[in-house]
Amino acid sequence: MSSHFFLFNESMNSERLGWVEQCLKFFFIKLHPENLLHSTKNRQAVFTLFLSGDALHSLHNPETLSLWEVILSLPCVTIVCDSQELALRGISVERLRMKNPDQVIIHNSLALNGRPSFWKDVMKLARQHEQPVPSLVGFLHLTSPYMNRSSAALLEGMNAALEIHASVDLYCYLDGVHVGHDGQKPTEFENIGEGLEAVFEKAAKRGLSCQMLACARCAAARGYSTWDDGKGTAISSCTIKPIKIRNLNEIIDQFRRNHIILSDNCASIQLKKEGMQATFSVLDRERSPPLTILITRHPYGTESAFGGLSLALAAAAHGVPTQVIFIEDGIYALTGTQIPDAGSPLFNMQEVIDAISGTDNLQLFCFTPSLQKRGMTKNQKLTGVLNISISEFGNLLFYSPNGVAANHQRVILF
Repeated sequence: MSSHFFLFNESMNSERLGWVEQCLKFFFIKLHPENLLHSTKNRQAVFTLFLSGDALHSLHNPETLSLWEVILSLPCVTIVCDSQELALRGISVERLRMKNPDQVIIHNSLALNGRPSFWKDVMKLARQHEQPVPSLVGFLHLTSPYMNRSSAALLEGMNAALEIHASVDLYCYLDGVHVGHDGQKPTEFENIGEGLEAVFEKAAKRGLSCQMLACARCAAARGYSTWDDGKGTAISSCTIKPIKIRNLNEIIDQFRRNHIILSDNCASIQLKKEGMQATFSVLDRERSPPLTILITRHPYGTESAFGGLSLALAAAAHGVPTQVIFIEDGIYALTGTQIPDAGSPLFNMQEVIDAISGTDNLQLFCFTPSLQKRGMTKNQKLTGVLNISISEFGNLLFYSPNGVAANHQRVILF
């Protein structure tokens, strides 16, 4: 059976782990009950959950530990931990490992430098999505360096991709554009700018492609000025040389290619129909993987919700089948009647949502268990946003949309 994976880097509370658990139960009980037979218990993992960063605390937290025990009671589920991040945080997972020694992996593969590499394990699974090895791995980066350790993880991931002889793409979006700022001189942390330059040079030496694109809107909002070189190309004087500031549409055009795209919190769901070719050329733009964006954060506290919607709209406009699911705190974008101050430059999120509903290649959904958990109801005027239960959520994740011939679906959490 095809292998699916989730990758989580940020803190996981019981709500997030709860819907992950319910989705896995839906998959095994409703879609593939044959896997519940004892004889299939030791089969190769159908689901691999990669955990790094603060997500690792959920393996020890009493509020989430019981949910992990339920997840591990399902067949063909494996957890791969980032061993270095476990050690850094002093987290013990022995309780889970005693009951499930073959399903909880705490020792990572060795990289070429002889050190354990969580990201090498991630890339091993990426091989299954495009045989014999991925020719291209994309990284969507959303956070600024130094305030977030995820930027260091980005460098490790890109280097691991190069080790398996895959070309790499970097898509800098929202605060992720800061990783490419020129002149970074941290005293206590790894220099992310220099690290990206080293990745670019390493790729060139190995004959691999490496492009790093930053969203022009996000860059302009953060003071990254550009100038025209007279040949129609925008040049920035405040970014490292590998970084190119480009319109979001140019970045989304890369999403039409059939390659794995990783982010801090994401998933890749294998899609395979009977009689359908298992793998495709990464350049085949007629088989764009569908995109599911989970809006998980409040609508106005950060740029995250608006950024997720903008990315979804751009993807749909480029012909990528796109689904947006408001879940967790993301459902607050749909509740009440929101009225920004008349002089405020802020978009009214509900007006934006209402305006884009009905767009070709774009579907909008509200995860009703998140509403119920908060005692909220959806604004009745948002008729273009459909309510879904865990069953409908599972169908959206694991069934290929009509007319889609891609071999996997991308899931990105905002």
